[in-house]
Amino acid sequence: MKAGIVGLPNVGKSTLFNCLSNAKAQSANFPFCTIEPNIGVVNVPDHRLEKLESLVNPERVLPATVEIVDIAGLVKGASKGEGLGNQFLGNIRETDAILHVLRCFDDDNVVHVDGNVNPIRDKETIDIELQLKDLETVEKKLEKVKRAAKTGNKEAIKEQDTLLLLKAGLEAGKSVRGIVVNEDDRHDYVTPLQLITDKPVLYVCNVDEASAVSGNRYVDQVKETVKDENAEVLILAVGIEADITELDDYEERQMFLSDIGLDEAGSAKLIRAAYKLLNQQTYFTAGVKEVRAWTIPVGATAPQAAGVIHTDFEKGFIRAEVIAYDDYVTYGSEAKIKEAGKLKVEGKEYIVQDGDVMHFRFNV
Repeated sequence: MKAGIVGLPNVGKSTLFNCLSNAKAQSANFPFCTIEPNIGVVNVPDHRLEKLESLVNPERVLPATVEIVDIAGLVKGASKGEGLGNQFLGNIRETDAILHVLRCFDDDNVVHVDGNVNPIRDKETIDIELQLKDLETVEKKLEKVKRAAKTGNKEAIKEQDTLLLLKAGLEAGKSVRGIVVNEDDRHDYVTPLQLITDKPVLYVCNVDEASAVSGNRYVDQVKETVKDENAEVLILAVGIEADITELDDYEERQMFLSDIGLDEAGSAKLIRAAYKLLNQQTYFTAGVKEVRAWTIPVGATAPQAAGVIHTDFEKGFIRAEVIAYDDYVTYGSEAKIKEAGKLKVEGKEYIVQDGDVMHFRFNV
């Protein structure tokens, strides 16, 4: 699963990417510094993994991961090919969620492509370009569907109605995720189009050090603007995060964070938020060889969870032995958990819960 970092040039995207992935993407004070998308595989911070490690004392520990893609800065006219528009929009289409970085700090030393700082205008610039690209996709599909609808094909008529609804919404400046569509119709006609503005979005307000804890007037403007979008807003002082990343010593990092009033790095919060945005959750396997976090979609069944380890586990699934994370911590070992009757045996219909510690029985 991939989350793509988007925004105008010079808002801090590549610096943020470097913080998240420790893969040093080029960042500089001029537009189009990033051309090819940089991809980083990022560990998902999870205190539960550390706790399980202390209880089990395994040979190795493997966290869950999420892919973060640093996409070059979009500009006005990107949907018509301005800048490196078509390439960038194609890169965004390949991601599963969008991390939209907005510049919410004043600094005369960092140029702004539009001359002054205005995160609401910046957001609208990006939104319009993405909406125009989606409108193009919807209109192309509509041309094909209209021909079938004219013959009286009921399915085509239904699809045509949904596409006309999307067209009207996009023309009114709405993103697809904010257009009310019947759930079945969304599944049948909207999701297959892979529309960019249908992807879940997290707004990242890049602020100065003084605003790292509580935000500022720019952040307040963003929160007010997106309040009806069903989107989360995260405050991040990207420049400070970059400084923290440069520190090798854990204690030094914690002291740095404490000095500016933060309990943990904002980048850790962002990774967890991206994971949630992608509708992912974690289950664990725990043994002396390995304690590992596995990534599954929210709502996955036990066989589907087993299939993430190996397809044979899903094909030959017999049952899952499940321990709730809190019970594992309370009793401290599998032996004591079994004594207390807290180990559950679940079948194919079981919906895995976030934090479950699982062991699968299968036969191939």
